Amino acid sequence: MREIVVFSGSAHTGLAERICADLGVPLAPVEIHRFSNDCLQVQLQENCRQRDVYIVQPLVPPTQEHLMELLLMIDAARGASAEQITAVMPHYAYARSDKKDASRISIGGRLVADLLVTAGVDRVLTMALHAPQVHGFFSVPVDHLTAIGVLADHFRNHDLSNTVVVSPDLGNAKTATLFARLLGLPVAAGSKQRLADDRVVIDAIVGDVAGKRAIILDDEIATGGSIIELLDRLKDLGCTQAAVACTHGLFAGPAVDRLRSHPSITEVISTDTVPRPDGFPELQVTSIAGLFAEAIKRIHDGESVSSLFDGVDPTHAPPQPKLPF
Repeated sequence: MREIVVFSGSAHTGLAERICADLGVPLAPVEIHRFSNDCLQVQLQENCRQRDVYIVQPLVPPTQEHLMELLLMIDAARGASAEQITAVMPHYAYARSDKKDASRISIGGRLVADLLVTAGVDRVLTMALHAPQVHGFFSVPVDHLTAIGVLADHFRNHDLSNTVVVSPDLGNAKTATLFARLLGLPVAAGSKQRLADDRVVIDAIVGDVAGKRAIILDDEIATGGSIIELLDRLKDLGCTQAAVACTHGLFAGPAVDRLRSHPSITEVISTDTVPRPDGFPELQVTSIAGLFAEAIKRIHDGESVSSLFDGVDPTHAPPQPKLPF
């Protein structure tokens, strides 16, 4: 069988090392050089010929820099006669740019997918895409993982009496419902209107939250604006306190200060799809390295990746024998 070779860009080498530790393979070295004209050059320091190459690189700030690194590593692996090249992208930053919702606006999610395919990627392994249609932007296979099972495990040893799972918006309500079912809890959702990248208004909450504790579940937290707005609405309706959980904890701009200082928040938990932010010692981080390592093993061995999520999320689990009508 072909050997596995794992490389990492500079975005999140810690995660790549944890994935390699679970796989039992060394992290192969990469040399990234910047010329005087600010252009990048990448050289892979391990033989790739006729091997399965996995390149770990979440798209985190500086996002464009890390995207270019990833494209160059894919190109280098293709030029080195790799048998199969998989881009392991725990966080796909451009997933928010998934539709034309204004005149003359770009659809970055599709463009980045086209760039990856043109560079030579054969498969993409990612987690918690912001919008499911982004999956369809790719003309190569995409294995789409979910972290809700890992996040649910964190709360299983908590006292969950009189607790409700709350989604910040209706678009995430389906995922929040599945998460709530894993914990045997009811679910509620906010009705959100986004005014700007860092400004939102939640004008209503669907569901019973009065006198209850909340677990707020979101796929991504950037500036924390949605979370703070939701906490204010929950307080107005008599919700006593809230834990905050997300897959991608970017915590950009004022997010850390906002979340650390809010009196209603009891804990914040994220996964390690992106690097841990500075100045947030209270943040609890649960690793998804084992999940990615198992997915890589199954891809390499030609086994089902979706069966990892049997009983967790039917969106990611094996298809039904017959489509419902």
